[in-house]
Amino acid sequence: MSFPRIVSREEWTVEREKLLEQEKAVTRARDGLSAARRAMPVVPVEKTYTFTSPAGEVTLLDLFQGRRQLIVRHFMFDPKWEEGCVGCSMQADNVGDLSHMHARDTSFVMIARAPLEKIEAFKTRMGWAHIPWVSSFGSDFNYDFNVSMEKGELPAVSSFIREDDKIFHASSVFDRGGEVFINTYNYLDVTPLGRQEEELAHPWDWWRHHDKYDSAEAANPGENWWTGVDKFKTRQVRHDGPATAQQAEAGAQ
Repeated sequence: MSFPRIVSREEWTVEREKLLEQEKAVTRARDGLSAARRAMPVVPVEKTYTFTSPAGEVTLLDLFQGRRQLIVRHFMFDPKWEEGCVGCSMQADNVGDLSHMHARDTSFVMIARAPLEKIEAFKTRMGWAHIPWVSSFGSDFNYDFNVSMEKGELPAVSSFIREDDKIFHASSVFDRGGEVFINTYNYLDVTPLGRQEEELAHPWDWWRHHDKYDSAEAANPGENWWTGVDKFKTRQVRHDGPATAQQAEAGAQ
């Protein structure tokens, strides 16, 4: 990328004021999108999902921790893997102090299909002591919310709301919709060089686990095979245990 134009402070101010109008338009558009998302209907969660946590077996309702809302980061961590997804890890690195969410009656949790012992080891390695994390291994949860498919794991963020003990699924965000959760991008986007991804085969090819940027053997995110997959209509059959009749019927449709 070429070096930016060099101008006087007066010329820069004129250009900056023009850009400011575009920024305001994007901000207003995002406010409108957020309002439309809040106006979406919700779906009752009829199934009781159980997870493995450091404290033992917990339910989806338990993950609310008594709060009204729950945000779930679906983390790509296949049971056969020894470490979690590079891209999901980048998003996890951008999760800050959860007290700010808690102040708005909202809990946050990472959920992955890997066994808890693998999750805990990886979580310790990456320094994520502040992030609650549970394992959905052996549960229908990942399959019902379309983040585990026959070809592998997918990243997503889902939100839930409860009324007493009744849980409702409010939203799920996939693909580039999840960029908003990577604050690293938000900071890079205000710099002259930006994300510096133009020459890469895939925009995410530069991502690494934060402790592996200096390693020539570090894994990169690999293939983004799930782009174009209809995550809202496809229903997957579990392949880590027996499927129910309902799952088998859904998977055949």
